[in-house]
Amino acid sequence: MPKITAIESFDVRFPTSKMLDGSDAMNQDPDYSAAYLRITTDQPGLHGDSLVFTIGRGNDVQIAAINMLTPKIAGLSVDDAFTRIGEITRELSGDSQIRWLGPDYGVFHMAAGAVLNALWDLFAKAKGVPLWKLLSDMTPEQIVDAIDFRYITDALTREEALDILYRGNDAKKSNEEILRSKGLPAYTTSPGWLGYSDEKMLDLTKKAMDDGFTLIKYKCGKSIADDQRRLGKVRELVGPNFPIAIDANQVWDVDVAITWINALKEYKLRWVEEPTSPNDVLGHAKIAAAVAPTPIATGEMASSRIIFKQLLQAKGFSVMQIDATRVAGVNENLANILMAAKFGIPVCPHAGGVGLCEMVQHLAMWDAVAVTGHHTSRVVEFVDHLHQHFLDPVQISGGNYIAPQRAGAGAEMHQSSIDEYSFPNGTYWKNEAVS
Repeated sequence: MPKITAIESFDVRFPTSKMLDGSDAMNQDPDYSAAYLRITTDQPGLHGDSLVFTIGRGNDVQIAAINMLTPKIAGLSVDDAFTRIGEITRELSGDSQIRWLGPDYGVFHMAAGAVLNALWDLFAKAKGVPLWKLLSDMTPEQIVDAIDFRYITDALTREEALDILYRGNDAKKSNEEILRSKGLPAYTTSPGWLGYSDEKMLDLTKKAMDDGFTLIKYKCGKSIADDQRRLGKVRELVGPNFPIAIDANQVWDVDVAITWINALKEYKLRWVEEPTSPNDVLGHAKIAAAVAPTPIATGEMASSRIIFKQLLQAKGFSVMQIDATRVAGVNENLANILMAAKFGIPVCPHAGGVGLCEMVQHLAMWDAVAVTGHHTSRVVEFVDHLHQHFLDPVQISGGNYIAPQRAGAGAEMHQSSIDEYSFPNGTYWKNEAVS
């Protein structure tokens, strides 16, 4: 029975700001970064890896938070941790002196997610399966035992979650066969960064269409005139009916968002993403009602299941966009996906960043196999950056995510990449300081 014997964290930063990869109206010079965690066991070669995505200096704070929580799992056996994973998630968020800084949200909530995601990676590796398969093969009772239902029972009870999962049981086998043969539809944001020239944006759009993507997303929010100009060029290239979406990354006040989005209706947007503060549930509801039928999407910065609950109840969005590292890990995202299933809202996960594609694909695949099945409303974001640093980089074919077969949850980096981009003493950053 393997036991956890060591825990390490690494500050890994990539200099993406140099090429403006990841640039948008709110985040103009991100250095895509990973607050990286590794849990080692006494079984040679068996370890669990995870990360929290940040965009640079935030790693300092995020790693400090992770390091404060990891002693809570030291010495646990892997089997016991799997059996008690629901209890562990509550223990990680239940330290009153830490919880005072932000109950169920913020840096410590994301740190809890790092610990939980590393444990799920460890569980999947110990059983020799990818995470999506581990989750799909778990019983409904095991799934709901992993969920903290505090604060969401007015939207989803344990009994309702069990009912949703049992209703999906009979289709699991056929859903898994579809997943293995076809994968899951992806959409791409790679052409749409706000710092790109029109020429680069259009060239990358052509490439994305040639690669089989059937939805492309563009950053927006510099000015209405600039958005109209850029979207006009895109529409001229892709034609009147090809699906496109835009992402404002929270830059607008509520009334500004309404005016702005309505000024872009002629471009027939598949959705408008993050139109205002991610915590403004009533603001999202007001926007959604005022710009209908243009759909609103949000969730990559929704800080907890409680915010998702409120967005669902208030009809604040038409598309839920979970993120693999924004909330308390796999456990909380199980709750988010099940709440969306009850309310009939499709889950189209946010990805990109560092390792987010590798991680969130497993959650979308569990949804497709065991919860809502395969349907045309689900697309999973893909951004073509930094995948080469991972042992099991995502595979995209014909615009679809291909189901990973390697055991684990997808976040494990090559040690050589960690050594090169660790801050400030990795080889890249040492050379950068000298140059």
